[in-house]
Amino acid sequence: MKNQRIFPGIILIGVGCFFFLQQLNLTVLPEFFTWPTLMLIIGIAFLGQGYIGKDYEAILPGVILFGIGLYFHVLSHYAFWNNQVGAFVLIIGIGCLLRYQKTHSGLFQAVLFLILSIILLYYDKFSSDLGLLQNGVSIIWKFWPIMIIAIGFFLLYKRKK
Repeated sequence: MKNQRIFPGIILIGVGCFFFLQQLNLTVLPEFFTWPTLMLIIGIAFLGQGYIGKDYEAILPGVILFGIGLYFHVLSHYAFWNNQVGAFVLIIGIGCLLRYQKTHSGLFQAVLFLILSIILLYYDKFSSDLGLLQNGVSIIWKFWPIMIIAIGFFLLYKRKK
């Protein structure tokens, strides 16, 4: 980390405020005194390190931690929110895309994660819209993890030019 004061500074301020407000026994915000709030604070600290400290590699973990904290806050408060794996893949895709904005590397991974998240989030809708073709698609759907494994091996063993 280039500027080592930003990350611990934000962590100390955020965690200090968290515990101070908790000790005040405020009845207005009891749902925020949970572990997802701590994930939000740590994610904000990483994002501060990434953007303010110009340590752009901290953007991805910042988005992931902030996104997971936000995801669980929304999940516990709103019934319409989806509890699916695709949401986590979407968070990672957004993190890769934001990191790409600053580092200009990793666009392929960002697009790959975003496409995979759309497929995972909307698979039920796609399959119900297909109707008669659902049997053929279900056979392909059984083996999609093998395709992902193959892409992973391709990326690992692809020679750089």
